Amino acid sequence: MFKRFLFLEWKSFLRSASFSKNLAVKILLAFSAIYFIIIFFSLGIGLYPLLKEAFPEQKPMLIVNMFVVYWFLAEFFVRFMWQSLPIINVKPLLINNINKKRIIRFLLTKTLFSPFNFFTPLLIFPFGVWNIYVGDYSLVSILCWWIAILSLMFSANFLNFLLNRYFSDNIKKLFPYVAIVLILVGLERFDIFKTSHFIGNLMDILLEQFYFVVIPIALCFLTYKLIFNHLRKSFYLDNVLKSKNKTVSTADFGWVRLFGDIAPFLQLDLKLIWRNKRSKSVIWTMLFFVFYGLLFYPNPEIGKSFLFSIFIGIFLSGVFLINFGQFIPAWDSTYYSMLMAQNISMKQYVKSKAYLIYGSILLLTLLTIPYVYFGKHILLVNLATALYNLGVNVPILLYMGAFNKKRIDLDKSTMMNYQGMGIVQWLLAIPFLVFPLLIGWLCKSIFDETWAIMILAGLGFIGFLCREYFFEFIANKYKSRKYITINGFKQQA
Repeated sequence: MFKRFLFLEWKSFLRSASFSKNLAVKILLAFSAIYFIIIFFSLGIGLYPLLKEAFPEQKPMLIVNMFVVYWFLAEFFVRFMWQSLPIINVKPLLINNINKKRIIRFLLTKTLFSPFNFFTPLLIFPFGVWNIYVGDYSLVSILCWWIAILSLMFSANFLNFLLNRYFSDNIKKLFPYVAIVLILVGLERFDIFKTSHFIGNLMDILLEQFYFVVIPIALCFLTYKLIFNHLRKSFYLDNVLKSKNKTVSTADFGWVRLFGDIAPFLQLDLKLIWRNKRSKSVIWTMLFFVFYGLLFYPNPEIGKSFLFSIFIGIFLSGVFLINFGQFIPAWDSTYYSMLMAQNISMKQYVKSKAYLIYGSILLLTLLTIPYVYFGKHILLVNLATALYNLGVNVPILLYMGAFNKKRIDLDKSTMMNYQGMGIVQWLLAIPFLVFPLLIGWLCKSIFDETWAIMILAGLGFIGFLCREYFFEFIANKYKSRKYITINGFKQQA
């Protein structure tokens, strides 16, 4: 039966209307996977000698065990954000004489072949071989350790499936669990209760007392049964076909009328963001990236790197510009033809998009002011890059939007969703990131950092003053490509 399911999957892939696009994405993902496989395998080979050199008095295995909890927290976060759930068209299968358990087992087995499940083995197998080779631990000890780590990895895999089923539509439900993790991190930080030491000690005991390997195996089996039973209860045709009752937000955002003739478009965009899954996830991403600087600024070497500060600054104030702006006007693809049939000004349409992004840049800049704690130069760079985003990146992004003709389904999640991606989105990286870094490097080389900051800010300020000219120019480009864009949005993936 598994062979038949695989055959159906293969035929579905080949006969898809978007076969060429899907093939291109899969080839791109394959190259990315090969790159990460090489990275993780190299790290696995070099981990033992690196730890031995850094901590000659301790066994590398004991150090690794101390960080197991951090590894799986990071892995689980990455899985939740980017691992796509396996998809199978169950409607034709449910009306045939096929055992539901077999379909569910096939669905769950597909998750085991996710690229995320290959990285951990590539890391732990070479490291385990090193431990056997130098005689730190016996073959049986390392085998039990491997089984324990792999069981935890598969537990994270099934748990991610379960949480995505429950929380992908309403991420606010996750807040209590995030709060628990933050409390544990706080207890660890202030030496009240070290979760990493507790888990690390259990892993150390497992190397001596082999029967402890039953615990992670049981955890893996439990998570599998949880998701299996959950799917089994909802695996009925009437459950697939029945319509869902949705609570629709009635917010009318009346305050945007203060913006005059662009107010109707702003209302439309704000309602779109507020009511749809994919656009709403952009807001959560924006708020999450406010803390992006905390990953780098505490490190004095990175914090003092001028070019890296520009890179971070562009992201801090421009994360909404990137995540929302790069898909303009595809957000309106569902009703774009109707919109273009109305007696509206294209300049007002473009202007409304720009003012929405202006507001996000202003808000994010205010939220990132506390980074001045890490140095006054960081605040100055962030303000300069915010101005650069306002005056330079916004017009460039809106202009590139005229060439965007990839449709977007607003009800689909953002995670591992490449819908709406085209060559335009890849080309945007050049002016958006490369240009400000190049300008900063040239100005710093010729003058100094102060001049580089002033020139970046000056370019942004001049661009902002010339915004009306840019709006007119961009609107004309949208008009000239109106029917090409409408035809592109009619193409269903």
